[in-house]
Amino acid sequence: MTRRQLPRWSELQPLLQPRPLRLDPTARRLEDALTVADLRRVAQRRTPRSVFDYTDGAAEGEVTLRRARRLFRDLELRPSVLHDVSHVDTTTQYLGRPSALPFGFAPTGFTRMMHHEGERAVVRVAQRRGIPYALSTMGTTSIEDVAAAAPDARRWFQLYVWKDRAAGEDLMARAKAAGYEALMLTVDVPVAGARLRDTRNGFSIPPALTLKTVVDAGMHPAWWMNLLTTEPLQFASLSSWGGTVADLLDKLFDPTMTIADLEWLRASWDGPLIIKGVQTVEDARRVTDAGADAVVLSNHGGRQLDKAPVPLRLLPDVVEAVGDRTEVWVDTGITHGSDVVAALALGARATLVGRAYLYGLMAGGERGVDRAVQILEREVRRTMALLGVNDVASLGPQHVRLP
Repeated sequence: MTRRQLPRWSELQPLLQPRPLRLDPTARRLEDALTVADLRRVAQRRTPRSVFDYTDGAAEGEVTLRRARRLFRDLELRPSVLHDVSHVDTTTQYLGRPSALPFGFAPTGFTRMMHHEGERAVVRVAQRRGIPYALSTMGTTSIEDVAAAAPDARRWFQLYVWKDRAAGEDLMARAKAAGYEALMLTVDVPVAGARLRDTRNGFSIPPALTLKTVVDAGMHPAWWMNLLTTEPLQFASLSSWGGTVADLLDKLFDPTMTIADLEWLRASWDGPLIIKGVQTVEDARRVTDAGADAVVLSNHGGRQLDKAPVPLRLLPDVVEAVGDRTEVWVDTGITHGSDVVAALALGARATLVGRAYLYGLMAGGERGVDRAVQILEREVRRTMALLGVNDVASLGPQHVRLP
C-alpha cells in the first residue's frame, strides 16, 4: 500500500516558477513562435487578408508551391552516429565570400506592404546576422536608403529587365555607386503569372480604399495606422502605380529578352552576376556558358508557372552538369532549417529564403525577421548535429534520400 503525505513548501517551491510577465506584446508573440509556421499564423492574424495572401499565395492552383513543400516534407534524412558534434559550424560561401549561415534573404517586392519597417528592417537583420540580402527592383525602399540603413551588409541588387533599357542601366549604375556587391538577374518573368488570390482580393499598389478594405481595416487597425502615418508607400525604382501587380509586370517587363542580352547587361555591370529563375538542366548549362557566377534554381516561389519543376528535384542533375564552373543555389519551399540542410547535402552551395522572413516581418517587424533567422539557425544546427555532421562541407548525398 502506497504511503501518502502532504508535500512541504520547500518541496513545492521549486515547481512553482511562473513565466516572467512579458509586457511587450511583440516580444510575447515572437517568443511563443517556435517555428516559421508559427510566425505564419501570427502574420495572418496581424495583416490584412490581401497583403497576407500576396505574400503567402502562388500562381493559379498553387500546385508548384505545394509540390516544392511536399518534396521537402517527404524526403528522408539519413544520420550517421558516433561523431563529435560538440561544435557545429554553419558558415558557407556565396560568391567566394563567407556567410555566417547557409541561407540568405531572397529579393521580395512591396516589402513595406507587409510591415512599415520594410526593407530597412530586413537588411539590418542581414547585417547583424552576417548573411546576404538582395533588394528587389520592386522594392519599396530606395537603393540608396537600403545601403544607408546597413552600410556593412552584403547587399545585392535584383534586376528585372524592363522594356525601357535605359531605366535598367540607371538602376545598375545606382546600385554600383551605392556599393552593392552583385547583380541578381531574374529571368522567369517574361509575363506575370496568374496570382488568383491577388485578383480575387483586388490587391493593388497602393491599397485601394474599397468597402472590403475599410472593413478589413477595422480588423487590422495597427497595420493601417502604420501605413497611413509613415512615408508614402511607393516603389523605390519607379513612379507610383495604381493598378494590380500583374498589370504592372506586363507593362514594364521585357518579354523579348534572350540570353544574347546578357552582353548588354555585362556592359553596364562588371561585378558578380547571379541568374535567378533557372528551371532546367539545359538552361543551367546555357547561363553558365554565358558567364553566370551563380545560378539560382527557382520557380519564383511557385508564383509564375504553375506545375513548374521543383528546384530541389533538379539540383543533383544541375550540379553534375555544371560542375565547378558556377555556384548552384536553391530557393522555393524552404520553411525549416532541415530544408536548408537537405539542399546543401544534395549539392547546393547555398540557399535563399523569402516567405520565411516575410512571415517574421509581418509578425513583428525587424524583431520578427530576426526571430525567423534565429528559428532557422537553430534548426540548421540541430539537424546537422543529429546527422552527425559538424560543418557544411561534410554534408553530402549520403545524408538525404529523395522520395
